[in-house]
Amino acid sequence: MATAAFSYGSDVSGLVWGFLMGDGVPTRQVDAAEAAAWTAHPERERFTWLHFNLSNAASERWLRAHAGLPDEFYEILHQGSRSTRIEVAEDALIAVVNDVQHNFSFDSADISTLWVHVTPRGVISARRKPLESIERLRQDVLQGNPIRSPAELLVHLLRDQADILVNIVREAVARVDATEDQLLAGRLTRRREDLGALRRVLVRLQRLLAPEPAALFRLLQRPPAWVEREDREELRQATEEFAVVLRDLAALQERIKLLQEEIAAQVNEDNNRSLFLLTIVTVMALPINLIAGLLGMNVGGVPLSQHAHGFWIVLGFTAAVTGTIAWVLLRLQRPR
Repeated sequence: MATAAFSYGSDVSGLVWGFLMGDGVPTRQVDAAEAAAWTAHPERERFTWLHFNLSNAASERWLRAHAGLPDEFYEILHQGSRSTRIEVAEDALIAVVNDVQHNFSFDSADISTLWVHVTPRGVISARRKPLESIERLRQDVLQGNPIRSPAELLVHLLRDQADILVNIVREAVARVDATEDQLLAGRLTRRREDLGALRRVLVRLQRLLAPEPAALFRLLQRPPAWVEREDREELRQATEEFAVVLRDLAALQERIKLLQEEIAAQVNEDNNRSLFLLTIVTVMALPINLIAGLLGMNVGGVPLSQHAHGFWIVLGFTAAVTGTIAWVLLRLQRPR
């Protein structure tokens, strides 16, 4: 347990998992030592998928020592920009993929980045936090689903990412539907801040993921020679599906914005109604305060001071004036 905690869920080299696979070849797991030996002497029929945890400082040291990655990969790895993109470098594909963590709770902190390097000899992926799409892909590999090429592995990852995004949109739609139903029923319990937080997360997701379809389309225009025609067609379909999901995401953001405006209008109307009632009470109390102040002056000649029923006469007059003012105010507020 102490070793696992020290290595951040990976082995001492930073490797979280490794697979050796190929078209028509049984898939088996490999450790860092086997992966290093294979990268030194690769086979044409097989390729590797190595997944690293960058929170372990040993990961980058192992990659520089054994993986033979181009400098562009390490530059992208340390760049501040995390927008999704796919670039070609030295006949390899370098992808920056944004994904959500396990048990995504609609918190912007639950969005993290995955870096992927793809060549005909294998796939190297690296992340700092456990992500949902890459875990789905690992489960499919463990269940024996055949993956014949590194390009197909990348397509599978992008499809898993799109499926997760679809689920996020569905859950967000369910939350918005519940809020809208409560609003229409006049029993809104969810606060406006909840919708604001949901919209901020969706905006960040869209901002990070929106460049992905364009990056894939650019890749499809000039793909590396080792990307087969079938893989290019799969990439094209994944791009179209992802673009549809992003449009749904944008439409949901607009719907949340309109719902926020409607809630804000309702809150303003309630505030105006409360201010109006407070104004009525203040105006109705004005005659009472005025008459009480006049009759309470310590001077001679106060009317009805010696009358047997002076108190009730003043009280009745005050009530009549107050009632008249209230009636006038209510008449003025009636819709015309």
